[in-house]
Amino acid sequence: MREILRHFLDTPLQTVRNGEVLLAEGDRTGRVFALAEGELEVLRGETQVAILTEPGSIVGEMSVLLDAPHSATVRALGDAKVHRVNDGAAFFAENPELGWSLARLLARRLNAGTTYLADLKRQFSGFDNHLEMVGEVLESLLHHQDAGTDPGSDRDPGY
Repeated sequence: MREILRHFLDTPLQTVRNGEVLLAEGDRTGRVFALAEGELEVLRGETQVAILTEPGSIVGEMSVLLDAPHSATVRALGDAKVHRVNDGAAFFAENPELGWSLARLLARRLNAGTTYLADLKRQFSGFDNHLEMVGEVLESLLHHQDAGTDPGSDRDPGY
């Protein structure tokens, strides 16, 4: 993550207070943040999916890269400092060397997700329930690259 942070050192440093929302799920801001210090909580709906503590942790990049609304809410856990970029698309275009670091980060995330899903598929093969869908999700992640893939959620059809 520190390799990512070095690309943000010339961007404004912002202090965020405990509970302050940096990105709201469903909004389109174009903003990207890199954590300098403190903790950020990532929420999908009401579910906490991650706590980021490592300097250089980046948020908002998926929304910018996909030209889509933010897929999660990010808020400060305690006071934190972040580097803020208001126009993520322009920032990425002006810093093409950041692309390799982002590609590696996203590849690590994809690898972790597909490894987990493959394990779920193995555990629940033969079950006649919604977990059979894991195979379809895996296939879409690994083979179908169209922008329309949306695995959805039984609990919340809005996902």
